[in-house]
Amino acid sequence: MIRIVFENIFFFLLPTLFYIAWVAFRDDEWKGLGEIISNAPLLKLFIAGAALMLTTLVAFSTRTSNAPNDVYVPQSMHDKNLEPDRTIRAQEPQPEKP
Repeated sequence: MIRIVFENIFFFLLPTLFYIAWVAFRDDEWKGLGEIISNAPLLKLFIAGAALMLTTLVAFSTRTSNAPNDVYVPQSMHDKNLEPDRTIRAQEPQPEKP
């Protein structure tokens, strides 16, 4: 769970990190991180970070096609062979006939 939080924070801060790196390499003299942040277009970086974070959330959420009632089967050993983990599509309940 903490990995997901770190990934979201990383994608949110990625435009700001690129901006700081760009300003640091563009200028011949390093003014310090505080000076760069105080002159940064923070609203644009905030909007770009939020858009990038939402894009990655949508991309990763649509990548999996598991239904909520699917059954997860962890990897296991059978006859000295390691079988990978997988999900099994759960059977739909059949309606009862009157």
